[in-house]
Amino acid sequence: MLNRFAALAACSLIPLSTAPIALADPPADDPGPPPDNGVVASADPGVVTTPDGWILTVAATNESQLPVAPLTTAVSSREYLVAGTFTGTVGGHGSTSLAGGVLEAGYQIGCGIELGQIRLIGQIGVSTSGSRFTGGLVPTGLTIPLSGTIEIHPKPGQVSTVTVDKKTFKAAPVRVTLKDTHIKVDGCVGQSFLRSYATLTSSTTDTDDVVAYYGVTKSV
Repeated sequence: MLNRFAALAACSLIPLSTAPIALADPPADDPGPPPDNGVVASADPGVVTTPDGWILTVAATNESQLPVAPLTTAVSSREYLVAGTFTGTVGGHGSTSLAGGVLEAGYQIGCGIELGQIRLIGQIGVSTSGSRFTGGLVPTGLTIPLSGTIEIHPKPGQVSTVTVDKKTFKAAPVRVTLKDTHIKVDGCVGQSFLRSYATLTSSTTDTDDVVAYYGVTKSV
């Protein structure tokens, strides 16, 4: 009996090794998408060779389009802070004499749904309440119930073109640089789209040749 108890006591003194408990790493905070810095890529230049041999090129670089809160705080307004450098060149060996031209730069804003007609449809009534007695009714209260609905008639969106600058030149190359320019459109209740544009017009005594550039479309 004593030997058996001693054996059990000896067994209880044997240290037991336990595996360390692995603690799960706390989940890393999801930073989410980075804030929009407004930088957009520029599209390929617009290039055309005129029938009389001149090569017209219009391009854009260093573009940015940053959506900002409109000053009116209206949910149907869209406002952007834009920048970019637009250039136009005329090269080649044409058979006519150049007489200058115009470089135009601006932006096109597309709205998916525009705010159309808004109608308020309502009705008003008058009712009284009172206490009855032998001779009739004594009015003790007056109620004016109001009821109505608002009808909003949206209409298909359209593209608004905002010309920021037109530069007349006598000889190319020509350049227009925009920095922190506000572009705004009102009455837009759907998703909006923005892209830059530039047109280069090269003139001779008897002709005008036009080439256009359209930037990458940005949706907001």
